[in-house]
Amino acid sequence: MEQRNKNNGGGTAKKFLTGLLGGVVGGFLVIGGFYLANGSGLAPATSNNANSSSNTSDTKTTQVSNVKVDVDSDITKAVEKVQGAVVSVINLQRQQQSSSNPWGDMFGQSQDENTQGSSDSEDSDLVEASEGSGVIYKKDGKDAYVVTNNHVVEGSNGLEVVMKDGTKVKGELVGTDSVTDLAVIKISSDDVKDVATFGDSNALKVGEPAIAIGSPLGSQYANSVTSGIISSVNRPIADSSTGVNISAIQTDAAINPGNSGGPLVNVSGQVVGINSSKIATTQTESSNISVEGMGFAIPSNDVVKIINQLEKDGKVTRPALGINMVDLSSVTSQQQEQILGVPATVKSGVVITNVVTATPAEKAGLKQYDVITKVDDKEITSTTDLQSVLYTKNVGDSITVTYYRGDKEETAKVELTIDSTVLQQQNSNSNR
Repeated sequence: MEQRNKNNGGGTAKKFLTGLLGGVVGGFLVIGGFYLANGSGLAPATSNNANSSSNTSDTKTTQVSNVKVDVDSDITKAVEKVQGAVVSVINLQRQQQSSSNPWGDMFGQSQDENTQGSSDSEDSDLVEASEGSGVIYKKDGKDAYVVTNNHVVEGSNGLEVVMKDGTKVKGELVGTDSVTDLAVIKISSDDVKDVATFGDSNALKVGEPAIAIGSPLGSQYANSVTSGIISSVNRPIADSSTGVNISAIQTDAAINPGNSGGPLVNVSGQVVGINSSKIATTQTESSNISVEGMGFAIPSNDVVKIINQLEKDGKVTRPALGINMVDLSSVTSQQQEQILGVPATVKSGVVITNVVTATPAEKAGLKQYDVITKVDDKEITSTTDLQSVLYTKNVGDSITVTYYRGDKEETAKVELTIDSTVLQQQNSNSNR
């Protein structure tokens, strides 16, 4: 009985130890499964964490890619060719100062008299009035020549030209032409390294690239480059001061105040125009409309013709026809019928109101009340058209004038033998 009880007690202890061992093994299996489920073990986790820390440390420093990009293009090459010849032009004008002598004006002594004879004083009185742009187009011995706009140098008492590297040199005005808005300045060639070349503006195509270079808003933005296309060629732009239509290049390359006088360049780096103006706003009956991308340049072929005359004579000589005139459109229908007698089909032209004696018009037989409708092959619809055609001619040229005398169409060959300055002098003398 006791033996049986003894045996029963031993079995119980054995069962207890077996259960305890199973529990421990099961616990290890559960813990191992947990780590396996999370994708890590003790030793590998330590290694992975070290690698992770190393990778994080490497990516904290931002670096520049060593991939090289080829940015050379037709535009960059063109700019490199001409940019060194582009300059800023500073218009210097005499500063108006009140006299330091309070009794000077009372006794007839002006400030100018106080400073008369002192060139240093005169130079010191010059202050910057405005800025524009220009381009060096010629180097001849000790001199170099810059073309710019007439309105850039207008009213100046002195000129400074700022080179690409910032060097300032004194400029001497060679000549100006208000009709085409061009001017030529002479500077020392000592600091001139680059000279621009002119391209053929007659070969321009609408849509081809165009590059404008200059100093928008002044020399602090010198040699700024903008690009666009040739928007139109032979665009008639009326000059408000002369009433003459200028045949201009239209471009959408940005042109701002200060760009005036700078070059318009093609993709070969040739100057095909001199930037002159832009339309910023246009007025309608009800409001002002802002305009973008409408800049204008004087064609290079016209520029070359003008600057050669300015270098030689300091002015441009244009032929005169020798007539006073009005637009046919300004004449009433009754006057057209009773005085002029032109056919009703003639809607536009120029009416001669007076023929000046000893002029090409008189020698060719033109008379008062003749109505000019064509010069050579160009239709004449207004006095502006006629002036514009004459300004493309030279003294000594011949033109064919088509006109109506009454209801008959006739032609006359006119020899342009005098220039407009001679005619102006004749008119001045006759009015005295």
